[in-house]
Amino acid sequence: MGTTTNDITTAIAAERQELADLLDTLTPAQWEAPSLCAGWRVREVVAHLSMGFRYPTGRVLWELAKSRGSLHRTTDRLARRDAADHTDRELTGFLREHAHHPWKPPVGGIAAALGHDVVHGLDSTVALGLDRCVPEDRLRIVLNAVDPRAFRLFGTDLDGVRLCADDLDWSFGTGTPLHGRAQDLLLVAYGRRLPAGHLSGEECHRFVAA
Repeated sequence: MGTTTNDITTAIAAERQELADLLDTLTPAQWEAPSLCAGWRVREVVAHLSMGFRYPTGRVLWELAKSRGSLHRTTDRLARRDAADHTDRELTGFLREHAHHPWKPPVGGIAAALGHDVVHGLDSTVALGLDRCVPEDRLRIVLNAVDPRAFRLFGTDLDGVRLCADDLDWSFGTGTPLHGRAQDLLLVAYGRRLPAGHLSGEECHRFVAA
């Protein structure tokens, strides 16, 4: 039996609630620390996580028009503004209160909504050196939804590289093997550069933060 929409919505709610619980334990210094999203602290990442819950479609379109159609500029401006306007507790509260919110990104459907939560959660925990393991059932849903059509948006370059998970039976692409935990390879697929020690293989230098 395959994964159902109900399975994914249940996974989304659990992921948001668990992330909120973890974020509530962070110190002020951790909230201010850099994330894996270039130019964003953990605060901006957490603010962005709940943007889809708090901004109606009309408001998002208006903000997009202000940015001359640039999604990156829009999300960056809103994340920075919301990170400044809300306390740590309020930012985690948005995730907890909207655990069952039906938001989906414009492309990718409900699986992409789970991917949004999982990847941005890892943007924070991996950057902070927190060893949080995404539950396997959620991780498999997101791994199975990796779509090369999204690589341009995220600046992903996997040319000549095959992602090979060491902890799950999963691989993606063709070429020289790049090894790591599945959740770390998921971050690579979404254009992230990871701290040293997370990846191995001849091409790992391409995907490690400077």
